[in-house]
Amino acid sequence: MKKVWLKWLNGVKKSRSKRLRWINDNITEWYVSDRPVFLRRNRDLSIKKENDKSHRKMSLGTRNTLVGMSFILPNFIGFAVFVLIPVVFSFVLSFMEWDGFTEMKFAGLDNFFAIFGDRVFKASLTQTLQYSFFTVILSMAAALGLAILVNQKLKGTTFFRSAIFFPYVASVVAIGAVWKAMFMKDGGPVNVALEAVGFAEQYLPGWFSSTNWALTGVIIVSIWRNMGYFMIIYLAALQGIPSSVYEAAKIDGASKWQIFKGITLPMLMPNHFFVFMMLTINSFKTFDLIFVLTEGGPGTATTLLSTYIYDQSFSYMRFGMASAASMILFLIVGTITVVMFRMEKKFSDYM
Repeated sequence: MKKVWLKWLNGVKKSRSKRLRWINDNITEWYVSDRPVFLRRNRDLSIKKENDKSHRKMSLGTRNTLVGMSFILPNFIGFAVFVLIPVVFSFVLSFMEWDGFTEMKFAGLDNFFAIFGDRVFKASLTQTLQYSFFTVILSMAAALGLAILVNQKLKGTTFFRSAIFFPYVASVVAIGAVWKAMFMKDGGPVNVALEAVGFAEQYLPGWFSSTNWALTGVIIVSIWRNMGYFMIIYLAALQGIPSSVYEAAKIDGASKWQIFKGITLPMLMPNHFFVFMMLTINSFKTFDLIFVLTEGGPGTATTLLSTYIYDQSFSYMRFGMASAASMILFLIVGTITVVMFRMEKKFSDYM
């Protein structure tokens, strides 16, 4: 019996020593106070959970990046295919001689020398500058005036806003057909009205059939088409000016002209820059309206740089000269855009 008891006691001691050894191997920290005991196994599990969470966070961030790229990528692909590649190819082609059928030949700067010696190119460049200057200035003035007018609390302003904006969304072909009929020399509504107010028949303008009046007619149609869209931009800006500013100016005794010159115009300056830049770019690349109204004629009276490029490409098959002219147009528009951006930044910092 004594041997059995001693054997059991030795077994208890051995099991106790095993338990102590296991505790010594696994316990990382003892806190004698009321804090719990942290085991290595628990620590490993917590580290594993943190790694899993960080992995999930990285996966979520990567997924969000891929989702964002999937939305932006079609735009970049479209820009590369339809804008970037054609521009690069046009730049390369401006130094080549090519008619679209035969093999390309390197021409160096011959295309640029040829177009600067071309009388039609010089006329188109001059007419483009004239067209852009008058179209931009008069369109801005008309759009601002209409915006101030329809911003008044009058009956029927909603209808007039829609009616003035309609030409911008109307078909260019329809606009050209209507204005060609209105500007007919014999029996056209415009000349009939001029004759009714006292113009002699021999002094009536020939409009699109006259080399002296064709560009003027195109400018009038362009202003009529552009002013509705930019009126909306000015109208939104006018409605954003606090009425308290106008009320304070009236209390101080400012006249309407002083309010317009000292409050309205300065507070619309960012919109002026935007409208000016957009109108300038649009005027330099105008083609469809010119093509529908006059096709660049009569003669070369309404030939702009855009129509000159078209003629050189598809009428005379001189793709090298057309590309050189397009590079010059690109340089002009790019220079104007950069200058306007810098002026806007300096003026904004000054304000």
